[in-house]
Amino acid sequence: MRTLIKILVSFLCFCAVNSLDAQTVAPKPVFDDPVEHGAADPVLVYNKAKKVWWMFYTNRRANLEDTSGVAWVHGTKIGIAESKDGIHWKYKDTANINYRPDSGYTFWAPEIIENKGLYHMYLSYIPGIFTHWNHPALIIHLTSKDLLNWQYQSTLSLSSNKVIDANVIKLNDSTWRMWYNNGAVGKTMYYADSKDLFSWEDKGKDKGIGRGEGPKVFQWLNKYFMIVDVWKGMEVYSSDDLVNWTKQPDRILEDPGTGKDDQAIGGHCDVVVNDGHAYVFYFTHPGRRKDMPAKKNSFDDKRSVIQIAELHYTNGVVTCNRDEPLVSKFK
Repeated sequence: MRTLIKILVSFLCFCAVNSLDAQTVAPKPVFDDPVEHGAADPVLVYNKAKKVWWMFYTNRRANLEDTSGVAWVHGTKIGIAESKDGIHWKYKDTANINYRPDSGYTFWAPEIIENKGLYHMYLSYIPGIFTHWNHPALIIHLTSKDLLNWQYQSTLSLSSNKVIDANVIKLNDSTWRMWYNNGAVGKTMYYADSKDLFSWEDKGKDKGIGRGEGPKVFQWLNKYFMIVDVWKGMEVYSSDDLVNWTKQPDRILEDPGTGKDDQAIGGHCDVVVNDGHAYVFYFTHPGRRKDMPAKKNSFDDKRSVIQIAELHYTNGVVTCNRDEPLVSKFK
């Protein structure tokens, strides 16, 4: 009888744990856009009015039957997903970007900053739907009070007309800094400073950072870090002053994971530091795994999803085990 009771108790505990895991473990992928199935370049912001997290992302048109090169990566809108806990997401809408001066237009890689109750978006804008990569690219500034409706403020005057992937961080009480990718100079990192988030002074190339795109700068554990997408995983840099950078030897998100849709390299990410933990949101092309690549330009080749993993910092090195079950919730 005692043996039977022990077996029953063990079985009930097993069921309880698995039930808890089903509710708290982040799924893989953490988000798949249900409209275009092309979510990429995520950025997260807490919607203070609604008390939920919103994820903005480039909504690539993976469904497009495109035989003309890269048109499917153009003509994109900015999607929005919503979450109460940071690990379970549902599709919300597309952002209402009130800037469409061209009959065909492309929105890429939003960056969003909140300051004194006003949200600022720095958005990569391409004036058309192109079948190639050799086209102008600008960064525009928009503002919003509700995170859904965005009003155009200006087109930033930066180092060239081939600039994308803005990332902004507050330096001190009076200055903000923006890093961005300058495609006219080999996709190298440039930066600009602002006193008010409206007017920006370009400072030129950041000589401490190598080539790449989608820079993400964040403060964590009393240091600054920058993660850069280098098309074969992510380079990680650290700094004490946002001027002098040290690149760590090993990349993160280069080796494939084992979870669903996570067997390809990680791309263009955002990092959320919450309750002392750092979570990286990155996108993958599930059909571009090395051991089983999808047919070029097929839906499976173009499809992209968002994944989440936790960063760890040990002995001066940032690591990321994308197979580690993620059970933490944002506070």
